[in-house]
Amino acid sequence: MIKKLTSSHHEQVMEFLMEEPSMNLFIIGDIESFGYDSEFQELWGDFSPAGELRGVLLRYYHSYIPYGKADFDLEGFIEILKKDPDFKLSGIEKIVGKFEEAIQDNLGKKQVTYFCECTKEHFSGVSADLAAVKKAKINDIDRILELRAGIQEFVPNPHAKEMMEKGMEIGTARTYFMEVNGEMVASASTTAENSLSAMIVGVCTAVGHRKKGYASVVMEKLMEDIFTEGKTLCLFYDNPEAGRIYKRLGFKDIGMWTMYR
Repeated sequence: MIKKLTSSHHEQVMEFLMEEPSMNLFIIGDIESFGYDSEFQELWGDFSPAGELRGVLLRYYHSYIPYGKADFDLEGFIEILKKDPDFKLSGIEKIVGKFEEAIQDNLGKKQVTYFCECTKEHFSGVSADLAAVKKAKINDIDRILELRAGIQEFVPNPHAKEMMEKGMEIGTARTYFMEVNGEMVASASTTAENSLSAMIVGVCTAVGHRKKGYASVVMEKLMEDIFTEGKTLCLFYDNPEAGRIYKRLGFKDIGMWTMYR
């Protein structure tokens, strides 16, 4: 049975999601930040006849993330998705795969990435020059977005500035960067920060400044600060060269993640 989740379900929901906390960091972070009754966010749960939670579906604006055990009500969740003509689906590859098979429709542009995590215990140390790395403020956002706009691999998001401002204001996101002669040459950000973990996104280096280790230094400063707060770090990657850099810093693959855009 699928029910709309409310704060009365919170303890049961969090216990369920904590079985895979890193893979569920987006759902956990959005619940901690926005709860169960925001206009732009909804959550549904699939319960067994005995009241056991078998699956959770998050809507954040038009983005949906499902999570569940082998016997969750797939068709029931699909009915919810289809009520939103603009829905975009993402999640653990094996779970999203069930939706792909059942929907059999064009879901948009598909991207499958490695999902990896790093804990303080596996962090492979810090460089001596981390003092050169700065933590961004609201008035740095335009420069960060300008840097990202020059990266061919990045998909532009028309709401990026608003999302970065909101994330900084409520403490669910932060960005670090480096400059050379006043030019921003590398940056890295977090998103979906919660009490347990954070997702690293937007790792980039300006085209004319690559192969100099700037992004690695920015990453190390970000990681050092996050680990000081007792959190775990996660990130996606699909570029083998980037994967090697992340693994040198202590990241380990823990699964695959599918996104539709």
